[in-house]
Amino acid sequence: MQLITSLAGRVNNTSLPKTRPLLALSEALVNSIQSIDAMCGSKHVRGHISIYVERSDEPGTPGMDMRTSAKGNLAPIWGFRVEDDGEGFTDANLESFQTLDTDHKGALGCRGVGRILWLKAFDSVQVSSLYSDDSGRSFERAFSFTIADGVSNLSIQAQPTSSSRTVVVLSGFKPEARRNASKTALPIARELLTECLWYFLRPGGAPKIRLIDQDETISFDDLFTELASTSSHRAVVEVKGEKFDLTGLFLRSGSSQPPKLYWCAGSRVVTEENISGRVPGLHGRMNVDGQIVTYAGFLTSGYLDKNVRSDRTAFDIIPSTSGTLISHDEISMEDIRNAAYAKIREDLAGPLEAAQAEGKRRVSEFVRSTAPRYRAVLGRFDELAVTVDPQMGDQELGQLLHREFQRLECDVLVEGQAILAEAGSLDPDLLEERVKAYLSKAEEVKQSDLAAYVARRRVVLDILRKILECDEVGRYQREDVVHSLVMPMRTNSSDLPSEASNLWIIDERLAFHDYLASDKKISASPLLASDSKREPDLLALQFYDVPMLVSEGSHPPFASIVVVEFKRPMRNDAISDDKNPISQALSYLEKVRSGLVKTPQGRAIPPTDKVPGYCYITADLTPTMVSRCKDSDLRLTQDGMGYFGYNSARHAYVEVFSYDRLIAAATERNRAFFDKLGLPAT
Repeated sequence: MQLITSLAGRVNNTSLPKTRPLLALSEALVNSIQSIDAMCGSKHVRGHISIYVERSDEPGTPGMDMRTSAKGNLAPIWGFRVEDDGEGFTDANLESFQTLDTDHKGALGCRGVGRILWLKAFDSVQVSSLYSDDSGRSFERAFSFTIADGVSNLSIQAQPTSSSRTVVVLSGFKPEARRNASKTALPIARELLTECLWYFLRPGGAPKIRLIDQDETISFDDLFTELASTSSHRAVVEVKGEKFDLTGLFLRSGSSQPPKLYWCAGSRVVTEENISGRVPGLHGRMNVDGQIVTYAGFLTSGYLDKNVRSDRTAFDIIPSTSGTLISHDEISMEDIRNAAYAKIREDLAGPLEAAQAEGKRRVSEFVRSTAPRYRAVLGRFDELAVTVDPQMGDQELGQLLHREFQRLECDVLVEGQAILAEAGSLDPDLLEERVKAYLSKAEEVKQSDLAAYVARRRVVLDILRKILECDEVGRYQREDVVHSLVMPMRTNSSDLPSEASNLWIIDERLAFHDYLASDKKISASPLLASDSKREPDLLALQFYDVPMLVSEGSHPPFASIVVVEFKRPMRNDAISDDKNPISQALSYLEKVRSGLVKTPQGRAIPPTDKVPGYCYITADLTPTMVSRCKDSDLRLTQDGMGYFGYNSARHAYVEVFSYDRLIAAATERNRAFFDKLGLPAT
């Protein structure tokens, strides 16, 4: 019984990747190349191929070709016309065309899928071909090709000429394919060149190919010359008895693409993969013989030809044999890939070593100047097989180092657990050796944590300096911006971990507190018993001053109570009491002592005036602020950047310091740490 085939079903079951919308056109181009190869045989005549871009305001309408639309924009592409002087549609070629899954050109790795892709991307195809039969007689054959009718309108006429010429018109560019395709000539030509690049690398080269878009003509020979830096180099890779040819090509630095490995079958690119970083030292660009180039490798093999899928978009080869029941004698994509990477490392040993050295210098400079936390583990990056593109930006490099550092931390943790699990069964000498190695790694990780902590302080001080600068119209940041840097607003110590705050900017001792309330309304603070909405001192702080209350000890009596307030940089309005930060801080301190405050556990704080009080006010020493300091009988500090004194009536130490003094003091306290890490203090 004869099987019935469905062209519509076959087209429907064939995939056209969205990333390769011009794959159907490249199939037509490759058919033309193969037709010229068959015509020329051993004559080494290059032949000619012309690809015309057909544009129209009325897609699918022949004869309406135009460069621009009626609106003046580039007219949409409705199709392409491919002309060649190959052998043409001989009887054998026509029979093959009419046979699904033909093996007519099986020796070339063809699967008879090209014409199916034509109908996947275009509504119809028209073919006209001049050819000669075995006896030397010349004919012209023409036909149409659509999903609905297959091959139709077939005609043949004898011709007096002996020349050969084939024209394939792909018309009715389908919207889903046209939407993803390039719209101008140069990108189209580059994409087609990539698809058939192997033909330019093979012995004998490719035919003369040009793409014509009205008044613009692009020569593929010129395009290849612009793209390729040097001649290709070939090597043989053997994988479990199968041989694969690896052809390497250096692309000029003008190419923006990363290094790639192209997997080919039937002399066409099937898949491509970005191999940046997969081979140590191989990244975006590299220096080869004084030229800046990008690497492109092409894998070809009879094995790949036999195992390519029918739609020629992937291979029927298992990804890997690890973790499967498949025999290790079976060739996997991983096997081929690893063998190809090894050969690339061997062939590019010199340039790759130079690139790796440059990458190490880039990392060392970045760690020294920007990310000292990684200094302690820098020597282990070779052990982690980390390679860095010298052109990588700071942000991307920081992310890479962070990922690798996390991997090292995880390895140290796993190693420590393994030592504990095996401690009882290991030889004492071996155990001691493993413990020493483990402790060495663990110590380096901890040193990196400390370096990160110190480096973070340096960054925080830099941010604070920037915040305190005025903008282009002379305005300064609000005090809440400064406050948020020191301690996130509207939070308390139960809301966030201690490392989330930067209290050390004011005083290192502030980190040792039991409870801290930052910018809390009276009714919202768990410390305050009052539910009043009209507490002038605290309510006003929502707009003018931002207090922080710090108490030491988990229950009364407390060791001390600390109030911190910020004023807007360069603010000069501390005239009235409600805007005087000194009186506001003392008033808040008095409220705590008067018994209107509860502990975080909900217990009332007994009234007491014995608890030491400390009030820190950060404000620039504007005339009104200086006047308030003098009114409070505070003394000028020796450096002239602050005031201090003891308020005997409130039993409180009061210190007012300018933002300049705040930064200077914090910098000096941390200078020794910055110097140790090689960080400038400013």
